[in-house]
Amino acid sequence: MRKICVVVGSRANYSSIKSAMRAIRNHPDLELQVVVGASALLDRYGSVVDLIERDGFNPAARVYMLVEGETPLTMAKSTGLGLLELPSIFEQLKPDFVLTVGDRFETMATTLAAAYMNLPLAHTMGGEVSGTIDESIRHAVTKFAHIHFPACSQAADRIIKMGERSEDVYLVGCPRIDLVAEVMKNERNGLGPDLFSEGVGELIDLCKPFLIVSQHSVTTEYGEGEKQITETLMAVKSLDIPAIVLWPNADAGSEDVSRGIRKLREHHHDLKMHFFKNLSLDTFISLMRRAVCIVGNSSSAIREGAFVGVPAVNVGTRQQGRQRGNNVVDVDHSREAIGGAIQEQVRHGPYPSQSIYGDGNAGRHIAEILSKCSVRIQKRIRY
Repeated sequence: MRKICVVVGSRANYSSIKSAMRAIRNHPDLELQVVVGASALLDRYGSVVDLIERDGFNPAARVYMLVEGETPLTMAKSTGLGLLELPSIFEQLKPDFVLTVGDRFETMATTLAAAYMNLPLAHTMGGEVSGTIDESIRHAVTKFAHIHFPACSQAADRIIKMGERSEDVYLVGCPRIDLVAEVMKNERNGLGPDLFSEGVGELIDLCKPFLIVSQHSVTTEYGEGEKQITETLMAVKSLDIPAIVLWPNADAGSEDVSRGIRKLREHHHDLKMHFFKNLSLDTFISLMRRAVCIVGNSSSAIREGAFVGVPAVNVGTRQQGRQRGNNVVDVDHSREAIGGAIQEQVRHGPYPSQSIYGDGNAGRHIAEILSKCSVRIQKRIRY
């Protein structure tokens, strides 16, 4: 029986790999090992580890590797701390494969630890492009990984162009779409009356038009986060449409974004907004299906958004170059441009669903491939 170790470091990591974790756990030839670390352990980012345990996964280990500060310096140090801690965990667990997700700093720590320990590495969501340091991390991980699970066709093509063997590249789709498909098949909307007992702010009538705002820092534009989120939130405020606002992730510059949110709350007492640290993916997708528009720079507007068909306004460079559907309108960090695009998208209404990032079966495919595939530890570039 093969042991598959999955390292989860953030709420984005978890939603991006949950269906694969479930499929691995249920596969007769596989054993799932879950390691939880970084922001996934911290209350200020929503205690994602609690969601993981409620979903029936028992972490085999926890890694406290996040250095507080959310600056380029602390981001680099957090990567180093993860690289110090993870090898001991891998030595204890002795996995047959390490499965790492996407493009975050904890992904790099996981990758380097596995590589130096001669552990076969599988990588999801490689080959994509974007506008932050994440792209460089993502491509670096690709060159370490033995098995590749890209989420879209353009990404698969890029991985092969980077010199990876085509027989090691499996276009499976994004595991997040698996969960979206499940929620959309559920007749109930998944939104209980106690939703707004979490977070802070005004109660939002979900039977009337509302927006979702999800905006993170751009690591290569460090220091601009407060100004950028202020432009977005002031655009939303000017439209007088209620909004659900999500807290940023733990990347360098996230404190700037958080500061902008706090200042808005302190200085504007007539806000029609409710702020959440974290939402389960089920709740988030249920909200996305009802929202008249999603605004910000989260990849969820592009990945899940295309499948759901929700109108999206993508702000700035964070998702620059990422394959997208018809539901996305791109604008710069100007409240006038953002407000105008939101109005345009609200008038347009829902878009037809597009399966750019998968059809809802990625997790099952990943588990089956991991149960059978063979790898060569010594990687060779394809000439």
